[in-house]
Amino acid sequence: MPSSLNAPYKITFLTGAAIVIANMVGTGVFTSLGFQVMGIQSGFALLMLWLVGGLIALCGAVCYGELAAAMPRSGGEYHYLSQIYHPALGFLSGWVSATVGFAAPTALAALALGEYAKSLFPTLQPTWLSVAVVLFLTVVHGSSTRIGSRMQVIITALKVVVLVVFIGAGMVVGEGQPLSFLPDAAGWQAMLSPTFAVSLVYVSYAYSGWNAAVYVTGEIENPKRNLSRILLAGTTVVLLLYVGLNYVFLRSTPLAGLNGQVEVGFVAATSLFGPFGGRLMGGVIAALLVSTISSMIFAGPRIVQTMGEDIPALRWLAPRSRAGIPVRALLLQTVITLAFVLKPSFKEVLVYAGFVLNLFTFLTVLGLFVLRWRRPDLERPYRAWGYPITPLIFLGLSGWTLAFILRDKPTESLYGLATLGVGLLVYFLAMRTARPVPVPKAKALP
Repeated sequence: MPSSLNAPYKITFLTGAAIVIANMVGTGVFTSLGFQVMGIQSGFALLMLWLVGGLIALCGAVCYGELAAAMPRSGGEYHYLSQIYHPALGFLSGWVSATVGFAAPTALAALALGEYAKSLFPTLQPTWLSVAVVLFLTVVHGSSTRIGSRMQVIITALKVVVLVVFIGAGMVVGEGQPLSFLPDAAGWQAMLSPTFAVSLVYVSYAYSGWNAAVYVTGEIENPKRNLSRILLAGTTVVLLLYVGLNYVFLRSTPLAGLNGQVEVGFVAATSLFGPFGGRLMGGVIAALLVSTISSMIFAGPRIVQTMGEDIPALRWLAPRSRAGIPVRALLLQTVITLAFVLKPSFKEVLVYAGFVLNLFTFLTVLGLFVLRWRRPDLERPYRAWGYPITPLIFLGLSGWTLAFILRDKPTESLYGLATLGVGLLVYFLAMRTARPVPVPKAKALP
């Protein structure tokens, strides 16, 4: 008999919201503004980037809430796309999630943690700190879901409190930069430019994680009721934090000082509070990134584990421990993450990851229309608010962004498409090694 500590633990609304918030508030908001100001000089357009990105995420969360309630199984896009379109497309989304979707962002967050910590401790070896944090959190989440969940709630709550305090202080300290945040002709023109669309990729990457809870659907307490609430609550909190943070970044620092900078939080804190305050804030941001790394290590392996249940060649990844933890999938993601820690370029990975992640969320939201058309009789405990307007907003803005990336960032786009090509080859090889097992139907799909 397993002890109560190791018994399977159901994720509560609070833990689910913490996973969403922690997944979203990571490297993107602290690193991407420096790339955005390289092509956009309007304060209004720069803030609108974060409002538009938040609108996309909210519309996506509404749509995913319906899909998750109708098909309550862990796995996220892998499960939805396999059911709606074809198992091959589902496999590709799972392939992307296992690499670019979770392992790469986890590595980026770990690398950013090391760099921010170095601002406070100059003699620190950032790479080794990144590796140590990943390994420590892997041990925690591989030992107990209960302990990992409680830790996630605590460190995410601390993250939100610290960011709110920083935003409040940033609004009253200093005189502010001569940058207008009111709408004007130049701002509207900037919003219609290709640069705005490409910059929206960075913002979408910063918002990625709004769908994090769907990857652990099977472990959520009463998912048909709680999952949509988790997605919407977490995304709304992050939207408010992001707009506030970027207003403070832009108010505190000249655009020339932000241009091309990766450690935007450190630069802004230095402008607001001086060199020591900047170094201190760098250390604080490093500590905050622990919750981001933790949430990704928590959620990501559930996709690979679900794939292992369905695909014979990956069956060795399916087992769970007595406490319900997919330990083998967790270890695989950790290995891939540590490999990505050696990746040198932030900007290329941000665009590359943003492109492929946007592509699959686009197809998943499009699947909402497909499923309503093909299965009008399907039980839907939650229906997408504002349908069909909300999914159309998501599809329109996401599609616009994807089109501009293909045109203006062909190299990164080709990397993304090449990843899909490799994944498709792996899928067909895996299918030939053993007779395929049909994807299990969720209870709501008789």
